[in-house]
Amino acid sequence: MKTIAGVLLLIFLAGCSTKMTRLTTYTLQTPEVKTVFKKRYQNKTIRVMQPLSLKEKMSDKMYFSYSPMQQGAYLNSKWSNHLGKLVQGTLMYTLQSSGMFKGVISYDSTAQADYRLESTVFDFSHHVRGDASDAVVSLQFNLVSTHTGKLIKSKRFSYREATKTVDAKGYVQACNRVVERVSRDLLSWL
Repeated sequence: MKTIAGVLLLIFLAGCSTKMTRLTTYTLQTPEVKTVFKKRYQNKTIRVMQPLSLKEKMSDKMYFSYSPMQQGAYLNSKWSNHLGKLVQGTLMYTLQSSGMFKGVISYDSTAQADYRLESTVFDFSHHVRGDASDAVVSLQFNLVSTHTGKLIKSKRFSYREATKTVDAKGYVQACNRVVERVSRDLLSWL
């Protein structure tokens, strides 16, 4: 009886000692931003709202899909923070670094602002379709006057960037290339 219990214990311990895949955490790199001079905003402040999502709940999960109706999350890879906060931080960094506005404040600040930048995430995921593998990012921006509540302008930006590898690392590298483009296009649009 002791031998059977010993064998079972040995099998159990051997099963528990299998190598676990480690969790890898990724973040969005801060883009390289050039100073932009637009007199319209030089003495104005802007509040950057945390992005909303219409498609799925935003979190620190990294999503991939094999078809428009099939979606999953990477098990061993995640974002370093809630995706909405990463995008918001990137937008704030871009606007602050550009020098376009007198001040750039977060959505949770009590300070008054002249404008509000709202954003909606339509897609921020890794699409794998046959041999094609792309980071897909689709965002809509709304610039709103905080004094009147009126929409000043609105634009949707959509990007598809090929990944070098079909994994989370390749996806993040492509996302960071897209973030550079989003930053440049946002400043040009404003």
